[in-house]
Amino acid sequence: MSQVRADGLAAALARGMPAVVWVHGDEPLLVLEAADTVRSAARSGGAVERLVFEGGRQFRPDALKAEAGAMSLFGEGKLLELRLPSKPGKEIGQAIGEVAAGMDPAIRLLVVSPRLDRAVTDSAWFAAIDRHALVVPIYPVARQQLPQWIGRRLAQQKQRTDPDTLEFVAERVEGNLLAADQEIRKLALLFPEGDLAGADVRAAVLDVARYGAFDLVEPMLTGDAARTLRTLDGLRAEGEAGPLILWSVADALRTLMRLHEAQAVGRPLAGELRAARVFGPREQQFHTALRRLDVDTVRASLQQAALVDRMMKGLVAGDAWGALEALAITIAGVRVPVASR
Repeated sequence: MSQVRADGLAAALARGMPAVVWVHGDEPLLVLEAADTVRSAARSGGAVERLVFEGGRQFRPDALKAEAGAMSLFGEGKLLELRLPSKPGKEIGQAIGEVAAGMDPAIRLLVVSPRLDRAVTDSAWFAAIDRHALVVPIYPVARQQLPQWIGRRLAQQKQRTDPDTLEFVAERVEGNLLAADQEIRKLALLFPEGDLAGADVRAAVLDVARYGAFDLVEPMLTGDAARTLRTLDGLRAEGEAGPLILWSVADALRTLMRLHEAQAVGRPLAGELRAARVFGPREQQFHTALRRLDVDTVRASLQQAALVDRMMKGLVAGDAWGALEALAITIAGVRVPVASR
């Protein structure tokens, strides 16, 4: 079996992409990042087309096999992606094995699944896949390793802080890597590169615990323009950081775009919402916004968010807060003139 850890995946793919790459694990953030690494390598290798198969109850293995045998109309490369919500059975496993054995060099298959147990990896059908596959097991980050993991993530954005502060952040996220990733990204928005003062990091993390900046998302998505304006005014009066508010708005827009794209090709929205870490009452908020806001409005709003970001960074002249307000109430359903570039 050809197997590689997630931190060695990019280097392994640079040496050549196998017919099948199977990423499996129960840590959503790390699984997503590993899958993104495979997608990037496939694009670099000429896979212009990407087709996604959801391996739920409605999945038909014959559809995957048929697509694996069909070349692109223009002779370009193609990446097939099979997302399995649970441990695969023999029928799906044998279908993957057949696809792997007869795969055209221009076509590659990415399989993403929960962690595989010995019953799967010791099976005959998995052994048949193994001969053509690179298997990427995703291991959880142990609690005692979490501060170092957070430190490495900070280093990737050229920031660093002391060990006690790293431990504080680890305690706040309670082993949830998705939450940790959100905290780390926020620190990049709020502070410049270099050393981060422990007091600043603690204040920022505690701010998120109150979900101040994210309070804007609910009225915005549900179309309550008056409450959207009141919330934004309150955030500004309390000194909430503009880049963090904008990040929460842009993140909601990216999720909406993802839902529109899934809807256009008939993919289940429930899976997309889970992948976007949207649960509970927030699911209904996004369903409401999806009905109100068409794909062109969402796309235009994302472009406007990018412009507001440049205003906040001083790269473009303009009233950043005014532009942010216009963006928020546009999403809430009030049409306003779009700021020029």
